[in-house]
Amino acid sequence: MAETKKYARIKKASVDGVWYADKIGQIFEVVHENSITLLTKSGGHHSVLKEDAEIIVTEKRPAKVGERVLLTAPTNTKGKHRVGDVFTVREFGETGVHVTEDEFMTLWHKEYEVIVNSEVKNEEADGMKIDLNAMGYDELIAHGEDVIRAIRLHAYGEGYRQGKFDAEMDSTHGQAPAHKSAQARRDEIVEQAKADVERLKENNIRLRTFNISLEVNRKDRSVEAIAKRPKSNRAFYGIAKAAPNDCFNVHIGKAIALRRALGLTVPDEYLNAPQPTEVRVGDVVQYSKRCATVVAGRPSGPSETKLTTANGLATRIIDDSREEVGE
Repeated sequence: MAETKKYARIKKASVDGVWYADKIGQIFEVVHENSITLLTKSGGHHSVLKEDAEIIVTEKRPAKVGERVLLTAPTNTKGKHRVGDVFTVREFGETGVHVTEDEFMTLWHKEYEVIVNSEVKNEEADGMKIDLNAMGYDELIAHGEDVIRAIRLHAYGEGYRQGKFDAEMDSTHGQAPAHKSAQARRDEIVEQAKADVERLKENNIRLRTFNISLEVNRKDRSVEAIAKRPKSNRAFYGIAKAAPNDCFNVHIGKAIALRRALGLTVPDEYLNAPQPTEVRVGDVVQYSKRCATVVAGRPSGPSETKLTTANGLATRIIDDSREEVGE
């Protein structure tokens, strides 16, 4: 029996700010689906709203004359065609097929998969009504989970649109946004991340969608979020890890990991937060190949080295979470 796969071709982005807004026309392999979203492979696993995609089902086998094929692994197209292009087979050969769309090109059998569905079927499936009364408990919970994810995606989009509207109103009235320092902007992002995590946790408690847990690994400079569905072994995971040259902040890490576990878009400001420029009590700093926590304006421990550059020793902040000082 031929291997079957499913792909999602992005047709639109009905919500501003979704990760696939700039990927219209591209295809991604589907690894899981439900009544509202498709979980796809794209440098990890990311959700796509079904209403935004064309679903393509394929079989991995030699194509017959007249069948439509999906280009999935181009090696012989000389850059003329890309992954996701569709062709109609006009002639079959031992090593490949000739297509009607390009009479001079041969598609090797390993380059394509045979399409076995059509967009009409997808539209018919989309038009089917959902009978909640016919669902069992687990199916209702799963469906509720899908609805909440969709609501969050739309809520994020509404917030994004409102932000653009406010910015346009400010510019209309001649109110140019005040310039903020990198440190001030980072402080804002940290506070936003704290509020974001609390809001998402409270929503899941109130709606009983997921049980949320967050695990921090200081040594590895990472955070793992686990979203487990109540009364089920099903769980979703999200990980955030600081780059070697970045300052680790546990609050930003929690927000990134939790959003990834819930299948939500991670705002760019979390991923590209400015590095801190001011050393504060509670920060972990590195100087002279050593690390220490700042207390009363200097690193703790036997050394009395000041935080300002002294004797050519520059200080670098490697962790500004400051959880132990109540920030």
